[in-house]
Parts: sequence; C-alpha cells; structure tokens
Amino acid sequence: MEKEKALKGLKVVDLTSALSGPFCTMFFADFGADVIKIEPVTGDQCRTWGPLDEESGESGFYAYINRNKKGCTLNLKTEEGLQMFYDLVKDADFVCENYKGGVTKKLKIDYDTLKEINPKLIYVSGSGFGQTSPLSDRPCYDIVAQSMGGIVNLTGFTDTDPVKVGPSVADHVSGIYQMVGALIALHYREKTGKGQLVDVAMVDTIFSLLENAIPNYTMTGVIPERNGNIDPSISPFDIYHCKDGFVAVGVGNNNLWRKFCNVLGREDLIEHEEYATNELRSQNYEPELKKIIGDFVLNYTKKEMENMMADAGIPCGPVLNIEEAINHPQIQSREMMVHVEHPTAGDMYFQGVVPKLSETPGTVEEPSPLLGQHNREIFGLTEEEEKRLQELGVI
Repeated sequence: MEKEKALKGLKVVDLTSALSGPFCTMFFADFGADVIKIEPVTGDQCRTWGPLDEESGESGFYAYINRNKKGCTLNLKTEEGLQMFYDLVKDADFVCENYKGGVTKKLKIDYDTLKEINPKLIYVSGSGFGQTSPLSDRPCYDIVAQSMGGIVNLTGFTDTDPVKVGPSVADHVSGIYQMVGALIALHYREKTGKGQLVDVAMVDTIFSLLENAIPNYTMTGVIPERNGNIDPSISPFDIYHCKDGFVAVGVGNNNLWRKFCNVLGREDLIEHEEYATNELRSQNYEPELKKIIGDFVLNYTKKEMENMMADAGIPCGPVLNIEEAINHPQIQSREMMVHVEHPTAGDMYFQGVVPKLSETPGTVEEPSPLLGQHNREIFGLTEEEEKRLQELGVI
C-alpha cells in the first residue's frame, strides 16, 4: 500500500533558479507538495550547466534538483504575465525565490506586494546577503559566500592557499535552512493563520557552520588558521595514508583513546604525560603522535583499518572516490541513488531522499520538467491561448 506524502496538498510557487532555491523546493516536491516551477522563457540558468546529455542536451544537474516538479514559463516583465503570476499566488501556501535583494520589488513580486493578495502566504527568500544588509543588492555564487562567510580561510593546509569546500555547501545548506524556515513558518501559520517572510542569506549560512572557530577566537583572541584534516579541539582526528589509499580516524574522548592505543599496541601512550587527555593530545599531536599513528596505518589496507577500528568501536572510514561512494553498501542500502526515466534524456541516476520518514516517506517519482512542459495545465490554457501567449513573449 502506497504511503501518504507528508506535504501533499501544499502549493509551492517556485521562482528559484541555479541551486540554493531549487534545492529547497526539491524537498517540498519529494515529500508531495505541488511545486510549480516558473522559469523565464529562456529557462533556468542551470539548464546549461554540465554534465549535459549528448543527445538531448538535458542537464544532469538541473534534472537532479528539479525532479518531481511541474514546469512552466512566464515573463514577469509583461502585464499579462504578472497577472498570471498573481493568479497562482492567490491560493498558494509558499512562494520561493532567490533573486538578489531589490529585484523582487522592481518586479512587483516582493513579499509586501504578495501578502496583500494572500495574507496567509509564506514567502521564502534565499539570496547571497539577505534582504536587510549593506550588501543585499549584490549578486552572489557559492564560492563568494564560502569566502566571505569564513570557511575558505579555514580549508586547506597551513602551507597552502585557501581552498573552497568542494561541493557547493553554501547553496545546499542555505536550501536546507530555507526549508526549515518554511516549515517553522507553516507551523506558526497553523496556529495563527498568519503568513510571514523567511529570509536566508548564503553568507549567514556559511558563518553558522564555523562551529568552534568562532568561540576559539572570541574566547582566546587567536584567529584560527588552516589545519588541513585535523580538528584543533579533538585529537587524534585526521586522515592517514595506508597501503591502498587513505582512511579517516576520529578519537574523540579518553575512552576511545584507550581503545585506540590498545589497537596500536602502544598501551604506554594511554597515560603518557603528553597524550593522557584530549587537550594534551591536541597540543602535542604534531609531529610525534601523528608520526606514530601514520607509521602504524601504513602497514594496512583501507579495509583492514576499517575492520580493526570497527571491532574496537573506534570511528573510522575509508576515503572514497565518487564511484566507490555510489556503489558502497551504505549508500545503496539507504536508497541514496535512484533511477528516473527522463522523457528526452532517458534513464537518469542520481541522489535520493535523505530524511527517511516511516509513515510519510519522500520519494523521487517524476523527472524534471521540460522547459514550459506544463504551461497549459498550470495556467488552464487551450492550445490556441498558449500559442498567442508565446507569440507575445508572455510564456
């Protein structure tokens, strides 16, 4: 028996593009909300982002984050297009957008305008710098947010230039924050009947991820610098070279330290004056303790290290490339890779749904929409009306 979708019955008018906003509305769609993705007549910019299917030209990137959505086109700079948008907003639960600050007001689609049409509307705004800041009108991409939020300067090794985190963490986590904010606002609306504005900035998002770097500075006055793979507050906590690659090991407390020393065959280190506590280990990790552990790990394969550490109850895992990660039993058993049949690109294989809900699970059932695929359905158009609006540049 098919289980109910938790967000079924909610209507989301989706004006987002690129990554941050579409990642938010992807969650809505995966859990059953009716997500109407509105694109300019030229399409979302990420339709051109690789990888592109050789025959159809469809973007795998676009397909992943826009699955389960219905798609239409609309020129909001035309009077008729704007009115068609307002008609969609009248009974919408959410409007989601990720324009830079000031753009929505110029287009007459800002929260203050739309709440007059629909007072219960929850308006989710994602941008680089937020709606209320000195930089709110600036454009932003993930690399800029990572840099200004402080995470780039903490990524890399002491003797290297700053490095951005590989995936677009500012976009992805901002999208998650947008979704969290939207659901908080929905809960409030259920109690009061009132909608509200949810304002998420990518720079704020990155800043919130700096964890102990902030109190380290505010409590000591020392500006944290790049430390490679180690954690300045926990030791040993590093990535080590083994026979056939690398493994990550985390020893986060004294109980784990005792177990770890037993595995190393170095019980003498347990109460060693330089390593007996986590604070001491963090202070004295380099160079000697790091070398002791590194020399030990070099004698084993990734699998051997993983098994030894697992038997002892010590957190450890191999460093996997993308192919290895996709095919790992952990990923496969959690349905974190799914197949979807796209109308022009054929079989597409990408990430599944992360939160596993026992009664109302999210699923990936429909491919991303072709450009303007659902124009008639969404706007209630006949074939003749669709052609007229296309000729006028409205859709």
